Amino acid sequence: MGGIDVVNGVAGAVIGMLFAVLFQQPLQDTWFKVRRRWLTAVRSLRLREEHSPSWTTFSLGPLRTSALIVEGDGETPIPAEGVHIQVLDGETRLPAEITHWWGEIEAESARLRAEGRTPVWNGLRYAVESFDISRTPVDEQPEVRLRLRPTDYYTFLAAQQLDRRLPDGTTLRSRYLDPDQPLEAPAFLQCSLGVNIAVVTADDLLVVSQRSDRVRMAPGAWNSSVNEGMSRHIDSSGRNAPGLHAVARRGMREELSLEPHEYSLELLAFVLDVEKRHWSAHFYARLDELTREGLQARLSRGVADRWEHQTIEYVPFRAATVAKYLLHTDRIHRWAPLAPALFHLALVHVYGRATVERAEAQVIRRR
Repeated sequence: MGGIDVVNGVAGAVIGMLFAVLFQQPLQDTWFKVRRRWLTAVRSLRLREEHSPSWTTFSLGPLRTSALIVEGDGETPIPAEGVHIQVLDGETRLPAEITHWWGEIEAESARLRAEGRTPVWNGLRYAVESFDISRTPVDEQPEVRLRLRPTDYYTFLAAQQLDRRLPDGTTLRSRYLDPDQPLEAPAFLQCSLGVNIAVVTADDLLVVSQRSDRVRMAPGAWNSSVNEGMSRHIDSSGRNAPGLHAVARRGMREELSLEPHEYSLELLAFVLDVEKRHWSAHFYARLDELTREGLQARLSRGVADRWEHQTIEYVPFRAATVAKYLLHTDRIHRWAPLAPALFHLALVHVYGRATVERAEAQVIRRR
């Protein structure tokens, strides 16, 4: 028996040596590779967690936009008395090295006028100097403070050339805008302040407009029911600062021929298009009595700004239906940047966040 034990021991030692030679190094290599990949994955996750931006733009499944919801969640309207607007002295000025861009636009307008064509009108506008948010101490209602400077449409068009090369090879975007600080920008790059309104008829249909091919900004894009820019000439009364609700009511009248007594109007949010630096006050309007048929009849009798829209569609105002409409293949890449967020916020205002997000998630899964 002793001899057998010796033989077994020798055999075991030989097998162990063969195992070590044949398999130990590959096993060690595999272990080190697994361990290295795991550590790399952990480090990457930590980096993503550390560098994930707190400000992200609105998206709905595959629909990505440049609309940043700065204030407002849709559920709770922002009271008119919570919005404070101050107009500062001194017009917004372009940097000296791009003032000739303003001159180019003026020259283009003069050429069009000489040819008997429609010139680019240099309307009086406002630029956003700063946007500040706070809360009231007792009930934590939002307090929004907008500081504006006078500007004009040519300044706006010149500053919209954000990616045009400057003499040193930089651009306005690379020189003045920081993606990690989306609310920080000089006033001359923020010469667009207006309202976007989601209008719902008395028979629960959302009004969706398509911008005319004749407009200069986003021609042919599908957009909000009403889109109106703030005008320094029209919206300021004497020395008083303009009011956003008044601008919204003017837009309802000029684009849909609707008077204030025919609808309710609520301010839902302030939204910034971070790509083009357009500021918007997002509103929801509900028509009291006018149905689709009634609104169509009203529009057939004349609209002040009919030229701004080339098509109007009506969509059942339900979360799943609107989500499908937003994500439809012939529409998903043709939205004006601020419109999808507006429609989502309007749905949340009427049906609640949980209901709307559940319906949207189902639509996304079924695509």
